[in-house]
Amino acid sequence: MNIMNYKGYSARINYSDEDGLFVGHVAGVKGVIGFHGQSVQELRAAFEEAVDDYLDVCKRLGREPQKTYSGKLSLRLEPELHASVASQAELAHKSINQWVSDLLRQAI
Repeated sequence: MNIMNYKGYSARINYSDEDGLFVGHVAGVKGVIGFHGQSVQELRAAFEEAVDDYLDVCKRLGREPQKTYSGKLSLRLEPELHASVASQAELAHKSINQWVSDLLRQAI
């Protein structure tokens, strides 16, 4: 899966062989914000237009646009795993938050 980013919004991109188009959907927003294009350039322009249209509609309706993610992630861990994570973070001279963020960044 490929991803595009624009103004804090992310979209997942797929290719439809049946339609001969790249197809994208904005992730993390209630409702469907979709777009498509025959080339990467068309897809990028359609994505940006879709996000801009969404933001314009929200403004006209007096609604706060939904942001895809706040940047906060809450996890529940087994106490033993939590202790191991804390130990590894301390050994790396990092906070648990920074240690986990670094691992997640490496994973993606």
